[in-house]
Amino acid sequence: MKKHLNREHLASVKKSYLNLLALFLSEEKLDSRFLRCLLKWAIQLNLSTDDLKLANVDLSSLRYLDPNDRADRLEAVYHLVYMIYLDEVVEDVELEVASIYAQKLGFRQTVVSDLFKSIATAVHDGSKGRDVQMEVHDFLKLYEI
Repeated sequence: MKKHLNREHLASVKKSYLNLLALFLSEEKLDSRFLRCLLKWAIQLNLSTDDLKLANVDLSSLRYLDPNDRADRLEAVYHLVYMIYLDEVVEDVELEVASIYAQKLGFRQTVVSDLFKSIATAVHDGSKGRDVQMEVHDFLKLYEI
């Protein structure tokens, strides 16, 4: 997946990541497993201080913002899928983080797990030339609250 993103799209994924990070940092207590997952994604996205400057983000004032509309919520989940598949390995903790975030976005808690099962099944079925972003959007349209 990583190879197919242009600079603008990667910047959009990084912006979604920062919003996800803000959500977890706003919690009174952050589970260390979740923090490791979030740090892993930051490293895999090659997040740098320049990215923070471009996004006009000061980590001390980072705040979670609910996506404005349905399209933004769908895009946020697609970005989440992208981050999880950066290393082509889906870890249980990544699914936990994803489920928490998807629920915050207004999707049922089990949606992310079902979404990954759907994508994994397509991979094992030998689907070529898939548009993963469209797959995510179509899947989530069925499961919105």
